[in-house]
Amino acid sequence: MLEGCKSAKERWGGVSELIDNWLNERQNMIVLYCSMTGVKRSADERPLQDKLRNFCQLLVDYVSAGHFEIYEQLEQEALEFGDKEALNNSGQLFASIQKNTGACLDFNDSCEKVGCVVELQNSLSQIGETLEERFELEDQLIEILHNAHKDTVSQMAAG
Repeated sequence: MLEGCKSAKERWGGVSELIDNWLNERQNMIVLYCSMTGVKRSADERPLQDKLRNFCQLLVDYVSAGHFEIYEQLEQEALEFGDKEALNNSGQLFASIQKNTGACLDFNDSCEKVGCVVELQNSLSQIGETLEERFELEDQLIEILHNAHKDTVSQMAAG
């Protein structure tokens, strides 16, 4: 998962400060996620609870930024370039991401109800799969709605 994040950042990093910051949030969330997985029961579970609380906050912030900033910017770019094909192709991705968002928010809501470390590890495993799917969908969205125009944007900036 972390390698996929680095690859996406290498491909699209620097294209937009907004996307850069968002991909950095993604990476921070993955690092925090990895620090919680595989943790066994310890005498003091507060550090794990603190990490979980921080992870949930990052998750909600990341998902919100996607929906209310990034996706809108990507869609706007495709609209400005009159890229009807990209907009049509992105519709199914948006629907899949929306479904995925529900799973992310459900995880966030259920975190307060997690009663033991074993239960938490099961929940983390499920959200890990959900996030991996989400990152793939988002990367496809960036590819379809942004990368198709980056050469044109570069030419416009040069000219």
